[in-house]
Amino acid sequence: MNEHDDQGRTATGVDPGHLDDQQLMKELETIHRTRHDTLLYGSNDALRAHNERMAQLEGEYLRRNPRRPVAAGRTREGARERTGSDSATPAGPGT
Repeated sequence: MNEHDDQGRTATGVDPGHLDDQQLMKELETIHRTRHDTLLYGSNDALRAHNERMAQLEGEYLRRNPRRPVAAGRTREGARERTGSDSATPAGPGT
């Protein structure tokens, strides 16, 4: 299913490797925006195609950006810190 035609298109769209950085980001933004509706209302075939395309686009982004910045709160350690501070019970009246 990853076969390419003469214009570099696959069954799910243009091969991500043929997109420039701006086009890749636009494709990623679009597929993430449509994800929820596809999950809830798309056919099994539509969801399968969406999964495949998302994996292609995300894989290409990661290939191009192996040293992308990672927010501390998006790591396991950061999530644990966030959970620890969020679970503290606020002081009630009279304390």
